Amino acid sequence: MADSEEPFRRGMVIMAHPDDAEWSCSGTVAKWCAEGWEVVYILCTDGSKGSSDPEMTSEKLVKIREQEQRNAGKILGLKDIVFLGYPDAYLEPTLELRKDIAREIRRYKPDVVICGTASRQLHSNYLGHPDHFASGEAAMAAVFPTARDRLTFPELLDEGLDPHNVREVWVAGGGDGSDQFVDVAEYMDTAVKALKAHVSQVDQENAGEWFRQGRIRTGEKVGMAYAEGFKRIRLG
Repeated sequence: MADSEEPFRRGMVIMAHPDDAEWSCSGTVAKWCAEGWEVVYILCTDGSKGSSDPEMTSEKLVKIREQEQRNAGKILGLKDIVFLGYPDAYLEPTLELRKDIAREIRRYKPDVVICGTASRQLHSNYLGHPDHFASGEAAMAAVFPTARDRLTFPELLDEGLDPHNVREVWVAGGGDGSDQFVDVAEYMDTAVKALKAHVSQVDQENAGEWFRQGRIRTGEKVGMAYAEGFKRIRLG
């Protein structure tokens, strides 16, 4: 950021499911909130499929996961959480999803957007959820050019939502392509507490250690005790 530019004050995290943001970037979000940023989550799906309990219903799970996400948001200090409500496990990077995300970008006017990658990263024990790739593609398309261009989805103008230029996109989950690293050592306790607020999804005994170990491995690459890494895209 050039010295003449206004400092960043507003952040937005766009993810597929409740708990995705906590796993991906809650240390960074905790840091932003502690520094006085206004941070908003946009969650694309309703989280209605994330249970192996034969007694659980999708209708019940939606309510549970929304409340868990609100609890996590209070721990982190979020300004707001927007649930777009698309069905879990069926997400596609449609024009409708792109417009819904662009609407929230225009409403909240973030300086920085964190989203997931649209590319499948192959690992030895994880294929990746298709909703994650769909939300990443839709988020980036909503940032550029949809939220920026006045003549795209002109109905948003009728809603009083003027175009907005996001200054940077930070892509989480980019693996070795990361070039933006955030020192989150001071915020690990808050981040882990927020992650554990997702009681229906998170192993309460082991999740904190898994989370910390991931940040340690990232930190080792850049000389930090705990770090979160992103691919940083400056949009001018």
